[in-house]
Amino acid sequence: MKLLKILAIECSAGPASVAITENGRILGNSFVNIKLTHSQTLMPMIENLLSSCLLGIEDIKGVAVSAGPGSFTGIRIGISAVKGLCIAKNLPCVAVSTLEAMAVPFRNSDGIVCAVMDARCNQVYNALFRVKGGEIERLCEDRALMCEELKQELSNYGGERIIVCGDGSDLFYPYIEEFENSSKANEQNKYQNAAGVALLAEKSFISGNTISAGELLPVYLRLPQAERELKAKQEKANA
Repeated sequence: MKLLKILAIECSAGPASVAITENGRILGNSFVNIKLTHSQTLMPMIENLLSSCLLGIEDIKGVAVSAGPGSFTGIRIGISAVKGLCIAKNLPCVAVSTLEAMAVPFRNSDGIVCAVMDARCNQVYNALFRVKGGEIERLCEDRALMCEELKQELSNYGGERIIVCGDGSDLFYPYIEEFENSSKANEQNKYQNAAGVALLAEKSFISGNTISAGELLPVYLRLPQAERELKAKQEKANA
């Protein structure tokens, strides 16, 4: 198998991370969860990680990014950073689901992975995955739904272990804490991480299923808050 070094970026929520992988092996991973904006932290993190791995950007053969769902600002910053890197160096891109990348750290833990991100107003961005024998099977599309709705759906998986992960786990887990088969991910695997993004994207790079920087777009499950408020005002005015 041809050796392939991939740089991945994840800044869809509060934490930010970058990672470099090579054929399933994590060469380096940098993660921060501080209050600085991603526009301040992301590029220095990339430069420092490349330096720590004794690599230059010319050694990178592709760039992966979590394209959503998540924070509108965070996703835009991540997409913009990838576009800048890939256009300058003519590198191919792969965009992956933030939620699917969150399931990767649990690929050796059989059960249902419930990936959740805080979508405000008692809603979460969510997707469910079944992990068995190291394989990850998607059970539903990425969606935004009420916490109560997700609780009801998870009640149908009473015979399987349920692992809740993501920046929305503190919000959602109390809804299903009574389920004996449920648990919350430990702190190490709780948040989105670029290592999962890179590992998930590797198959696409190896098969050549990539896109150009110009084709890279964010994935939003709903309109930004400002646009939602404007739409509500317009509907009220036209009522």
